[in-house]
Parts: sequence; structure tokens; C-alpha cells
Amino acid sequence: MIAGLKPYPEYKNSGSCWLGDVPKHWEVRNLRTFIRSRNERNRSDLPLLSVAREKGVFVRSRTDDDNHNFIPDDLSNYKVAHAGDLVVNKMKAWQGSMGIAPCDGIVSPAYFVFNFAISNRAYGQALLRSKPYVAHFSQVSDGVRIGQWDLSIPGMRQIPVLVPPPEEQVTIVKYMDWSNGRLDRAIRVKRKEITLLNEQKQAIIHGAVTRGLDPTVPLKPSGIPWLGNVPQHWKVSRIKNEFDCLDTRRIPLNAVERGQMTSRLYDYYGASGVIDKVDSFIFDDELILIAEDGANLVYRNLPLAIIARGKFWVNNHAHILRPKRGNITYLANLLETLNYAPWISGAAQPKLTQDRLMSISICVAPPSEQDGIVNQMMGVTNPITIVIDYLKRDIELIKEYRTRLVADVVTGKLDVRDVVAQLPAEATDFAEVGLETDILSGDADLDDEGART
Repeated sequence: MIAGLKPYPEYKNSGSCWLGDVPKHWEVRNLRTFIRSRNERNRSDLPLLSVAREKGVFVRSRTDDDNHNFIPDDLSNYKVAHAGDLVVNKMKAWQGSMGIAPCDGIVSPAYFVFNFAISNRAYGQALLRSKPYVAHFSQVSDGVRIGQWDLSIPGMRQIPVLVPPPEEQVTIVKYMDWSNGRLDRAIRVKRKEITLLNEQKQAIIHGAVTRGLDPTVPLKPSGIPWLGNVPQHWKVSRIKNEFDCLDTRRIPLNAVERGQMTSRLYDYYGASGVIDKVDSFIFDDELILIAEDGANLVYRNLPLAIIARGKFWVNNHAHILRPKRGNITYLANLLETLNYAPWISGAAQPKLTQDRLMSISICVAPPSEQDGIVNQMMGVTNPITIVIDYLKRDIELIKEYRTRLVADVVTGKLDVRDVVAQLPAEATDFAEVGLETDILSGDADLDDEGART
């Protein structure tokens, strides 16, 4: 993909040490010459927009509470962003949380909204969200610590913007759309492989923890419709009979330890993926965590049951289970195979209460068999896990390559004009460059939950 890309014939000093030399025919202008602040309000009828590091600006559902972000009933104070406006999360600009509004909408009053007068806004978005620029946004953000950094308007206005001729901006965007499409396809293929391998792995685990090692073992009715037949000598029980649910058996923290907790000296676990409140306690044990609420209960984008070992702290969105007996790996995998849907309450905010969790029926192998089940299960699934890890690493490398490629193209380190001229017509047949998709991240998963409004 990078074959055929060469530097421009002539360069000049950009006047900025972090940008270095730039193509001789490109302009270098301060950002203030492109932006004009917009401060319209009282348009609650417009779609609600938000900003994320990986996705840029996107339309957000008004009922979306996956990240426990409060949406007020009165949105009259929200700022209006017109299609094509530059929207910046001033507290997350150092992470790249900015982008072009895909349509008219309203955004948090804490965001900056600017009319963005650059010839091609898709190019401008890619430039400002490129790695060198994101790093520079951090340099013009002020604050006591990273989590409280705030973008400095005077500093932002002085940021140098590289301006190729208008037709060259279109060419650059065409190249990025084309290259991003190819990289996205490669990522999708690897993700599909991961999905298939995970399904194979889960089938192996499910069979091992629910039927054991002997396929000829006699079965008996469990008496529970959804559980079906179970090995004859296994015990039908309930979670409350096999686990203690810990609420108060925690080690209280002193002031020093609380500071160490904040600095991540101890491991952190949030089974539901939500970090909005943490109790001042730590654990020093081997325990199983079960998500209590959040989208993970519904979409299962993260493991529902995880094993936590050593000294760690847990947020208040996880049930903490201590096995009364048996192999913790076997028991965690057994809990992971369960369908919790019948015990989840609440539509807007799914919740698995402690009472409902502890009442769930399970079928447990005798402790004497559990070690053997785990050993055989791990022996079969470990090679699959290794392949999955390689595929995940490949995806990360492709993303890193894309980030570097975009940065080199939008800052003029590589000349794409000849390559675009040789692309098939269907590869460059673009109408107005679309702003609904992010040429930086493609179909990357939204992973900056904290950057949402």
C-alpha cells in the first residue's frame, strides 16, 4: 500500500519544530484563520451529537446510557453545531476527541464549536486528528493533572495548519479513503477469524464444564427446563450454595493506600466496564467477579465472569464471589456458560441483582473431577487462544500502520498524487467527501467511553 509513495520533490521549513519540513507549495497558516466560534443555542429539536476519540463526532441516541452519562431533560442550553462544523471536547482534545459534525445537531455546552473554513473539511479533520496534531493539542492544554486538562483557546488558535491546494486536499482524502477501505477489509477478515475461533473455544469449554470428560457418562434429568439433562453423579445446586457473595469482607484502605490505588499500584477490575464510582476497599484474594449492571449484561462484549487474583480493587458494579470449594477456573468457566437473561431486570438499565444471581441453578462436577476437566480443557483451548492473540496483535499493527500512514500523508511526508492518478476509476469515484465515516479510524470500535458527553 505504501509502495509508490515518495516524498515531495521540494520542501521548506514549516517554522514549527514538531512539524518539520513541509512541501514547498503548501501554505502554513494558524488555526485561528480557519475557525470562528459558534454559540447558538435553544435548538432542542436537533439530533444530539457527541465526540469520541476513535469515532470523531457522531449522532447519539437520547436514550443511550451505556456509559452512565446523564442527559438532562432540558437541552436548551446545548450548543448548535451545523454540518461541517468543527466540534472539540476541550477536556479530551489531547486524546484526539474532536471532529466534523456529520449533520446539524446539538452538543454539550462544555464543547467548543467552530465554523471551520477550510477547503476540504475531511482533510482538515484528518489533519487535526492525526497523531502529530493530537500530541500538540496536549501541549496547549492546561491543568493540574491529565484527567483535568483543559484546552487553551489562545494556544489552540496558534496551532499551525498545513494547507495543500484545494485539489490536492481532495486527492489526499481520496487516497486515505481507498487505503482505509483496504485496511478495513483486512481487519474485518481477522475479526471474523477471531469470532469463529472464539465460538470453537466456547463450544469446547461449554462441553467440558457441563458434561465432563467422558462422553459416555449416564445422564439424568436436572429437573430444570433450561438446564436439561446433566451427568448422573453431578450435583444440581444453586450459586448461593457454591459461592459466598462478598459485601463487607474487604480490607479498608488508609490514606496512603488510597493514593496508591488511584495511581494504579493495585490492579483494577470493573466487571461491567464502568468506572464511575469506586469503594475505598481492596481485596487480596482469588475471587470471581460477575457484572451487576451495564451493557455488558446484554451484549456480552466482555467476559461476564472473570477471575481476579492478588491485591486489587473493584468498582461497585460487580458481584464478588468466593468459591466455597472446588477449582476456581472450572467454576468461573461454568458461570460464563450460563444464560443470565431470565434473571436480568430493568429495560433502560439492565441489572442482575444479588438475590437473583444467587438463586440461579447450576450443575457442578465433583471437586475431584474439576482439576482434570480444567487441565484437558486448557490443553485443547490454549493453542486456539494463542492464535486469537496473534490475530488481535495483527489488528493492532494494522491500526498502528494506518495511524502512521495518515500522519505521513496529511503532513506532507509522502506524496500520494501519482498513486491516486493510477487507481481504478471506481476506487476514486467519490462525490462530496463523506464525513459520516472517519478516515482515521475506519470501523474501529468505540473505545473512548469517557470522551462521550
